[in-house]
Amino acid sequence: VVCLESDLQDGQMMEVEVGRQTVLLARTEGKYSAIGNQCTHYGAPLSQGVLSGHRLYCPWHGSCFNVLTGDVEEFPGMDCLPCHKVQSLTIEVTTYTISQLFVSTGAASLSCAEILRQEHFGGRIIIVTKDDLLPYDKTRLSKVQQKLESSFFLCLQALSVDTDRKSVTFNDGSVHSYDQLLISTGSKGLDVPGRKLKNVMMLETPEDARRIHSACVGANVVVVGTSFVGNGSVVVVFKYNSNNINREVLVNEVVLKSGKVIPTDVLIVGIGKLYVHTVTATHLLFSSDLQFMRTNVPDVFCGGDLAIFPLVMAKNHLVNIGHWQMAQAHGRIAALNMMNNATELASVPFYWTVLLGKTIRYAGHGEGYTEIAIKGTFEEQKFLVLYIKEDVVIAAASLNYDPAVSAVAERLVTGRVITKKEAQYVTIKSVSS
Repeated sequence: VVCLESDLQDGQMMEVEVGRQTVLLARTEGKYSAIGNQCTHYGAPLSQGVLSGHRLYCPWHGSCFNVLTGDVEEFPGMDCLPCHKVQSLTIEVTTYTISQLFVSTGAASLSCAEILRQEHFGGRIIIVTKDDLLPYDKTRLSKVQQKLESSFFLCLQALSVDTDRKSVTFNDGSVHSYDQLLISTGSKGLDVPGRKLKNVMMLETPEDARRIHSACVGANVVVVGTSFVGNGSVVVVFKYNSNNINREVLVNEVVLKSGKVIPTDVLIVGIGKLYVHTVTATHLLFSSDLQFMRTNVPDVFCGGDLAIFPLVMAKNHLVNIGHWQMAQAHGRIAALNMMNNATELASVPFYWTVLLGKTIRYAGHGEGYTEIAIKGTFEEQKFLVLYIKEDVVIAAASLNYDPAVSAVAERLVTGRVITKKEAQYVTIKSVSS
């Protein structure tokens, strides 16, 4: 016995100890569920998350799980939660018992392969990548490929797609046939002037990360771009910088549009564009039937950074969002529709990072916002910002204010509008003021 029935009301959760294991007990609609308490992404305590109906949101990165089944309902968590029988608290283990070709090993491809296997797809999955490494979590390089039961081909780049013959030709001359094809080649760094100089670097691969780390110790560093890559690079440089400068003059300085000159030993470029090459420059369109992640050609799907898709929470406005969680959602929707399980994309974008020990969260789509509502203060470095457009909240951002953004994400994904009036408990500021 871990508790009395009266200890929990509907919508409440509590941690309980079963032997040496911590289990999360939840009550929804009078029913009790017992699931694993750690998010399957990075192990966040789900007891600190947001429970709404049967949906439980992780407080850190926005993963969402069904407390009745343990199933993943929103990424970036890849694995389901373990479910336990409430009566005895014994563990219930769920087992997941044509040729699919995936071009790239990004988040969309990995998610698609995972969901296909969960949906009992028994055919062959072929994953081809130009990288020389097996799939890795690009936010933390954690391997996940062992359980996908897929065939991997490394160091291959797709050159052309023959959609009539259903085949892809690669740079080594090989041709792979497919029944269904997923293209998720992502984005690439811009070819900025001087990119080939030794001290101009981009962060796209693990080898790039090693080169940047080695070059930046003790150096003056300039980062171009405020993207996820750019911000992450700034923190790494800050963390490992020292006072011993080993200067090799290649790029000496960066001149801003204002005329300001910034001296530099290393230039990190964190700006990019969609990865358009021979494959994506054919008759394929990556903004066609993308609520189902289908292109304009039958049996060809796409996902990840190159997809331009309708965002449900933004009244189906076409968007391009390059982030790990959304790419995983693309892969899931592609997999379900490959299995003829017609499912539309309905995920809400959720971005996260930790910079210098400070947690940053963002959910929604803030394009065109006209007002902001603020709770907390910038001076304390602990605050929540709500972005408002046409008197409703369309996005939220926070610094050290968990799990507020997860709560907003739940409202957005379930269509429960947060009005400007509801946000009146915080300071409202016009964008123009």
